[in-house]
Amino acid sequence: MSDKNPIEKSDAEWRKELDPERYQVLRKHGTERPFTSPLNDEKRKGEFLCAGCGEKLFESATKYESGSGWPSFYASLPGAVDTTVDRSHFMTRTEVHCAKCGGHLGHLFPDGPQPTGDRFCMNGAALKFEEKK
Repeated sequence: MSDKNPIEKSDAEWRKELDPERYQVLRKHGTERPFTSPLNDEKRKGEFLCAGCGEKLFESATKYESGSGWPSFYASLPGAVDTTVDRSHFMTRTEVHCAKCGGHLGHLFPDGPQPTGDRFCMNGAALKFEEKK
């Protein structure tokens, strides 16, 4: 993740702006229970945005059903996300953050479909969907 994200807010400001589940996921690196997000079943054309700052992160054309229980994408929009190494839970994973506000989105795995082979496994609570008309 960048040393300095364009959006900087205090923990109190984030807590005030986000509902408890979004705050836990985006600001405290939480994970929602699998198969609980309505965005997991979202099939309309549109864009998935950061629920913290509204930054556009993923196009619906890159979403696919991974069977993991979380919304999954094989590519992010250019420059929309940053990654860091996550060594929690006795494993090493690639953590995905919003490049604009630093909010925790989920994790990146190398077991996705072509053309990238990537699986951006995202928390639905970290995302908002905007339908393209």
